[in-house]
Amino acid sequence: MLRITEIFHSIQGESNTVGMPTVFIRLTGCPLRCTYCDTEYAFFGGERVSIDDIVAQTRQYATPYVTVTGGEPLAQKKCPELLDRLLQEGFHVALETSGAIDISVVDPNVTKVMDLKTPSSGEQQRNRYDNLEYLDKKDQVKFVVADREDYEWSKGVLKKYSINERCEVLFSPVADRCPPGELADYILSDQLPVRFQIQLHKILWGDIAGR
Repeated sequence: MLRITEIFHSIQGESNTVGMPTVFIRLTGCPLRCTYCDTEYAFFGGERVSIDDIVAQTRQYATPYVTVTGGEPLAQKKCPELLDRLLQEGFHVALETSGAIDISVVDPNVTKVMDLKTPSSGEQQRNRYDNLEYLDKKDQVKFVVADREDYEWSKGVLKKYSINERCEVLFSPVADRCPPGELADYILSDQLPVRFQIQLHKILWGDIAGR
């Protein structure tokens, strides 16, 4: 059993499958409290659902793409079991994780989209840089940028750990705090080997939960 906030079918708004119809499985709970968090409603509550029932709900939709997200999905010990089951069912499985919890327990066939928390998040000290060792070319590291300080910090971490040589790197502006064009200009000026991304789902539907 896992505690689930919601299971819904939508357009992937981030990562390298942006635009693809995807089933999202949002697990409840998170040990972090990032200042720019847009899923605070998933911190508490939810309902206990069996893995069989989660898979059955996921099968209702005609898409091979499934994203397990949160909150922080790895805060629930049964999360790796759910990921394994989804892989066995033939889905293309992605995990969105904060990077504050050990990802070595995750099957290498799962696509990991892992944050490295920037200074403005208030959770920078929670970053586990040893997690980078468990990433490969299909995976992604995401930096959520609120201001120039975040950008310069992210640029330094990118270089220090040569992250782009290990996996794809995403730079994403915080909605209403970092003008997207400004971040794009920074990236172009410094010729960074990163993918600029903007949250497509917010352009389509605003801040509506479950979309």
